[in-house]
Amino acid sequence: MTHSNDPDLVRRLLTTPATWAVVGLSANKARVAHGVAGFIKDGLGMRIVPVNPRSEDAHGETGYARLADVPAPVDVVDCFVNSSRVGTVIDDAIAERERLGISAVWLQLGVIDDDAAQRARDAGLDVVMDTCPAIEAPRLGL
Repeated sequence: MTHSNDPDLVRRLLTTPATWAVVGLSANKARVAHGVAGFIKDGLGMRIVPVNPRSEDAHGETGYARLADVPAPVDVVDCFVNSSRVGTVIDDAIAERERLGISAVWLQLGVIDDDAAQRARDAGLDVVMDTCPAIEAPRLGL
């Protein structure tokens, strides 16, 4: 089954105050993740938590090596990783769902894994895939 994003879900995620764990966000300002995470934090008013293998801080927020190291709460797991690696991030989100309070996963523009998205839905998580908050917010007039 091919995934289709629910516009109401996208709007809710972009307008409801929340904590977003941004997996793949590092201190590297040249990376797209850095700019988009800044938009999520400053443009949408969300709290962000950087998650990257080196535990690098970003946007004044403490970084963590893995989702399992992040303190609660986390509402949305934003996946800025290659499609071939996103399944592992989704599985980590499912494993940490109850402890962190995760309700949704957001797979960034170009990040597509229908099987992982289905696993997330089966675990009770909302899923947005293959789009970006910095694209969706203006499109929705936010």
